[in-house]
Amino acid sequence: MRTRHDFYKPIVADLKNHDFSSAVVKMEAAKGVYSKKDRLLYYLDAGLAYHYAGQYDSSNLRLSDAERSAEELYTKSISRAVASMFLNDNTLEYSGEDYEVLYSNLFMALNYISLDKFDDAFVEVRRANDKLNLLGQKYAEAAKEFNSDTSMAVKDGHIRYEPKGVRFNNDAFARYLSMHMYAADGSYDDARIDHDYFEEAFATQAHIYNFARPEVKYDSPTGAVLSVVAMSGLAPYKKEVSLRLRTDKQLNLVQIMYEGTNQEYPEYGHFIMPVEKDYYFKFSLPTMKRQPSCVGRIEVVADGDLIGELSLIEDVTNVAVETFEVKKTLIYFKTIIRALAKGLTAYQAKEDVKGDNFGGWLTKALVDVVVEASEAADLRSTHLLPGKIYVGDFGIEPGEHDLTIKFISSDGIVVNSKHIRNYRVYEGDFNLVEACSLN
Repeated sequence: MRTRHDFYKPIVADLKNHDFSSAVVKMEAAKGVYSKKDRLLYYLDAGLAYHYAGQYDSSNLRLSDAERSAEELYTKSISRAVASMFLNDNTLEYSGEDYEVLYSNLFMALNYISLDKFDDAFVEVRRANDKLNLLGQKYAEAAKEFNSDTSMAVKDGHIRYEPKGVRFNNDAFARYLSMHMYAADGSYDDARIDHDYFEEAFATQAHIYNFARPEVKYDSPTGAVLSVVAMSGLAPYKKEVSLRLRTDKQLNLVQIMYEGTNQEYPEYGHFIMPVEKDYYFKFSLPTMKRQPSCVGRIEVVADGDLIGELSLIEDVTNVAVETFEVKKTLIYFKTIIRALAKGLTAYQAKEDVKGDNFGGWLTKALVDVVVEASEAADLRSTHLLPGKIYVGDFGIEPGEHDLTIKFISSDGIVVNSKHIRNYRVYEGDFNLVEACSLN
């Protein structure tokens, strides 16, 4: 009933140390940690680990399984989630977060580009765009399912889920990849259209792209463009927020309070709902926790000369937080209903205990312990996605070049670097080099 994630530590440590092969070995050794209900998470984690190791076919096999599992599991996740009123969401099959499924497609696209399979890469980019376009419909259907639930709080209209508007439907990194692929195929009109969509992503989604738009290009007077994609840091992880549910029968009030006193505003939320008794019990919700990165800038060196720095194109954390925000209210209401149901059951169970002796007191205490122990937030998510994605397009002479991508901290220390000898740059091609430092 609780999320396990300590097994990630040695895998992430290997990735940060650029020991990608060892990370893959550790990932496969940890496969037994993932239960059947967590299979999507295994496919996603393993697919990412294989990608970093440059084993693109193996990565695609697992990321394809992740995508199929997400589609299969989502069709039943809402109805099952509504039914999870006695334990917690950890007991359900994990159907993935929207941003995880989105990036599974984009990482598959990167894999196919590295394998020189542009047609397959185009398919993945289109799938990513389609999923963003359908997010609004997805949560409208979820609202219909939830609001038709027969639990008392929903049936009487005291709790009603109205999905927050989806404010993300155009991914800049997806547009960047398809723009370059179209240009490499000679489809310059399509490349220009994707470039326009790329600019539109920044112009209309400032809450996601709250940084300067990078200058990108797919042609050059030198006859060739070297494109570099680099990833740094780690995406956010889910953290548990402990709350207390308090009812007031005189005010017909259900109040949600932060546990502890270190919050500026102790109330998390409240709503009006008739209650028969005054209750006070604990429950938990997941929230996104950002992770800092020590990488301050990324430099690209060709044949010993600095040719430029990379620019941020995608803050994965922004995407994760924004897409999770749409789902968070649904989790909130569903958890409240479950907490109320369990709290009332526990209250009645303690009322039925006979006697005021030590045995009776112990039984009542045990009821409280069991209820609180069963209320743990679902903190499952991949721990292997990067936190930020950078790009750079540099005019360069066709031919072989020795390349170095340097990840530099804000105080000027080289955190990591990748060296590529005799990389051949072709005129009119998508000459893509990828590097990562998850520090």
